[in-house]
Amino acid sequence: MNEVVREMGRQRIVVAAAHDEEVLRAIDEAACRGIAQPVLIGRQDRILQIARQNKIETGTWQFIDEPDDAEACRQAVRIIRQGEAEAIMKGLVSTALLLKAILNKETGIRDRALLSHIGLFFVRKIQRFVIVTDAAMSIAPDLATKKQQIENAVEVMQLLGVDRPYVACVCALEQINEAMPATVDAAELVRMNRQGEIAGCLVGGPFALDNALFVEAARRKGISDPVAGDPHILLMPNIESGNVLYKALSFLCDSPGAGLVVGARAPVILTSRSDDHGTKLNSIILALYLAALKKGVSC
Repeated sequence: MNEVVREMGRQRIVVAAAHDEEVLRAIDEAACRGIAQPVLIGRQDRILQIARQNKIETGTWQFIDEPDDAEACRQAVRIIRQGEAEAIMKGLVSTALLLKAILNKETGIRDRALLSHIGLFFVRKIQRFVIVTDAAMSIAPDLATKKQQIENAVEVMQLLGVDRPYVACVCALEQINEAMPATVDAAELVRMNRQGEIAGCLVGGPFALDNALFVEAARRKGISDPVAGDPHILLMPNIESGNVLYKALSFLCDSPGAGLVVGARAPVILTSRSDDHGTKLNSIILALYLAALKKGVSC
């Protein structure tokens, strides 16, 4: 993916509230690799101070001095809306402020009914890429929201070359239990998938995390679902479990990852504030790759 993005040449990334050290280090590395042309909106004096402290060369970068974070978000969204950048990145600003600008009915860049967060990880234990959704957006998704989360994640996996992704609905256990609504939702999502209401993928569940990821664990519990042990997408029941898994993969498992919000006109690079610049760089690469694919660029 990195090589493909490099071959595309520099693509413009607009950063809202860019006065953040880890963001600037990631942007700098992307620029040095020849894949990004940064447009930085925020407190220019602070941005330049951080750049000097980190020996970052900013001579070819574009700056828009804007001390107000809300206005920085609006300007970043306006640049995307005008087709002047391929991706938007969150800097040192609250997610809520950026999303407010993105979702504005008159001036925003919403493209689908739902914006959702995807974390793409290479999980070394199973030697494959897996999407985790949703770790950052929907607090307690209902059935309709989970359906849209699946559809957004499936679109990303298909762009990455998986024609029919396997989706595992992760719960606390693998049986339907009326006292645990996530298991009921999982069973209903499977039914909807089988009846064609959720297309382009194979949905399985409910699964506990062990039998979602490991076929041996599934076999020990008598689970023969083809999704068990072979998922491309892990649908988490709520934001708490999604966020915990995202950070466990990042910090405990040292799994290389990337975080994006999808469902807007352009990929939104949205990582945890505690993510290092490597994760942020991975997110930039993924965003530019997906943006090119959605535009029909052959990769």
